[in-house]
Amino acid sequence: MSEATLPISPVNLGMESKPRSPLQNAWREFRRNQIAVFGGIFIIFVVLVAFIAPLITPYDFRTQNTAVSRSKPMTGYIVSETQAEQCHWNNTPLEWGCTIYLAGSDSLGRDLFSRVVYGTRVSISVAVIASVVSVVIGVIIGTISGYFGGWIDDVFMRIVDFLYAIPVLPIIILMQVYFQALARRNVAAGLGGYLLELNQNMGGLLFLFIAIGVLNWIGMARLARGQVLTYKNKEFVEAAESVGASHQRIIFKHLLPNIFGPLLVAETLAIPGYIFLEAILSFIGLGVNPPIPSWGSMINEGYQGVRSNAHLVLVPGIALTLLTLAFNFMGDGLRDAFDPRMRGRK
Repeated sequence: MSEATLPISPVNLGMESKPRSPLQNAWREFRRNQIAVFGGIFIIFVVLVAFIAPLITPYDFRTQNTAVSRSKPMTGYIVSETQAEQCHWNNTPLEWGCTIYLAGSDSLGRDLFSRVVYGTRVSISVAVIASVVSVVIGVIIGTISGYFGGWIDDVFMRIVDFLYAIPVLPIIILMQVYFQALARRNVAAGLGGYLLELNQNMGGLLFLFIAIGVLNWIGMARLARGQVLTYKNKEFVEAAESVGASHQRIIFKHLLPNIFGPLLVAETLAIPGYIFLEAILSFIGLGVNPPIPSWGSMINEGYQGVRSNAHLVLVPGIALTLLTLAFNFMGDGLRDAFDPRMRGRK
């Protein structure tokens, strides 16, 4: 007696789940870290605030009202018709904000809330530009050095070692002093005159970007070189070389996608240092040109009277602390997400 044959249903391969890529796995792990997600959301919020600063602030950061200087937070005052016309919220439902200092005022009667909000533009600009300069220069030098090796590696790494021995902060301070000395000489011709004019139009940010970015790529170059040395002898790179792939294709198609994660994590964790460095330079008077607001210069203006007017230091200080903590939280989350050894420990 023959046994009954059970019908075999066809397997639909299209219904099977596809394996996730390393980037998808990293994104999945990052979303599980609530603190890191909060840090990322806060950074996005600050970036949006920097873009729409004129819409969410009552006054421009230059607007003065010396009759009500160093006012406490939530202090009301009377404005003239001319002053009311300068208010961004005039003739809007938020018009009540034109006659009250939400976070107090500084020594010149400028709205502290408005200046802190506009100050986000300086901090975010420094974070973005310094990161881009660090990544571009560091990755180019580190990748070329690690991939080609030989005398190229020796030359590049000796230059990096020499620059690594130079203290960064004193060199940056000397560069800023030199740039400001050039500005006082009023050079108007040639490349120097063009750079001075461009720096003046940018409120002193150009020379600040140059000073911060000139040495901060060194660590990125070393990290990129180490990652390339780790991957260039892997089987997939040797297979690409065996089929005649060009150096350019191997670097851009095989090496850079694999070293992107550690570089991104390292640069994210370095951003708070850039923001603090800008705050330090502005605190000692070597940052952006007044009256452009910087959190460091605002702290410098208010710390001498911190006992009687603590808000002059606390408001920009809290903003600086929150932004740097957000970058640190997001950087820690990215590190855990891109490192398989850290998964499942939290």
